Amino acid sequence: MTQKKGFATRAIHCGYDAMHNHGALTPPLHLTSTFAFDTAEAGGELFAGAGGGHVYSRISNPTLDLLEQRIATLEGAEAGLALASGMGAITSVLWTLLAPGDEVIVDKTLYGCTFAYMQHGLRKFGITITHVDLTEPENLTDAMSARTRIVYFETPANPNMRLVDIAAVARIAHAGGAQVVVDNTYATPYLTRPIALGADLVAHSATKYLGGHGDLVAGLIAGRAEAISEIRLVGMKDMTGAVMAPFNAMLVMRGLKTLALRMDRHCASAQVVADWLDGHPAVAKVHYPGLSGFAQADLASRQMAQPGGMIAFELEGGMQAGQAMMNRLQMIARAVSLGDAETLIQHPASMTHSTYTPEERAVHGIGDGLIRLSVGLEDVDDIVDDLDTALGQYPAAQSA
Repeated sequence: MTQKKGFATRAIHCGYDAMHNHGALTPPLHLTSTFAFDTAEAGGELFAGAGGGHVYSRISNPTLDLLEQRIATLEGAEAGLALASGMGAITSVLWTLLAPGDEVIVDKTLYGCTFAYMQHGLRKFGITITHVDLTEPENLTDAMSARTRIVYFETPANPNMRLVDIAAVARIAHAGGAQVVVDNTYATPYLTRPIALGADLVAHSATKYLGGHGDLVAGLIAGRAEAISEIRLVGMKDMTGAVMAPFNAMLVMRGLKTLALRMDRHCASAQVVADWLDGHPAVAKVHYPGLSGFAQADLASRQMAQPGGMIAFELEGGMQAGQAMMNRLQMIARAVSLGDAETLIQHPASMTHSTYTPEERAVHGIGDGLIRLSVGLEDVDDIVDDLDTALGQYPAAQSA
């Protein structure tokens, strides 16, 4: 399946021919831990890396291989790698590429578990973590050092929707000899292609939009074939062991088949909800790339095909008002994660980003009153009605 085919076509067909599999339209699920060899010599050749084939499912598996081909083609990469979770993907990449004495430059805002891994994990092993406001690329020029090996960021950032100019940051990073790793979970390759903009590696929590149904935990990375092979054999196989189960790979491939359709609906509904929230008197601020008042609207229009399905907003009454509003919702689920068919709402400071201290949240732009909304696939009028009912009692929230 060539890159000339459309996004949805590749998501459905890449790497698979039903007529080579007894006519089965759905790819077979290979539930096996190990693989037999024709001869002892053939097994030895596979272990030596000669020829194609599978040895053990902690290294590779035919079902995972198909998923890896699909994320690679969707991201415009040479190769992909399937892992047990988004954090399994991130840790496998960084454990492979870093050594004591190296430096990682990261944006000010990161997903809570990524922040904890870097601050409380990598630091223990002599790796320097330097936070820089990458929304201004020139800040990276000043921060780069001879020890900088990786520049890492999310765009849009979880949870406050900050954007980073991938192309501008990649030019600066590469000039200083560093690699660029982008977490593309919020945007998915349907909205943003970091590799085409200069990134070296792309990471995903496939638990989110790629799976799309809230019924799996998985991670994916994509990049150059040589780098992916090294991460497979070092970071994943020997260091984290974060291997995706074949059944989960099948579920992610099921999700990819409808990714384009779902993302169109997520984005269209999120725009309606963001516009509505932006005009509500109880709402102090809405962070959404599709709003004309969004500080980085120009970058969003250049870098993203659509503004996405995630919204962050703050109420006039702060954290107390936000919690009171969330407790009055009837349809929208109070739950972490994102990218599901269901609309989900959560409070980052006390939930997904509670790994930050209050002081760290203040420095990194995660307000105590910030609310994160993942707009689902329900009828958008029902999403707005639920929010309207909850926010309609705003004066009560002020006095709660």
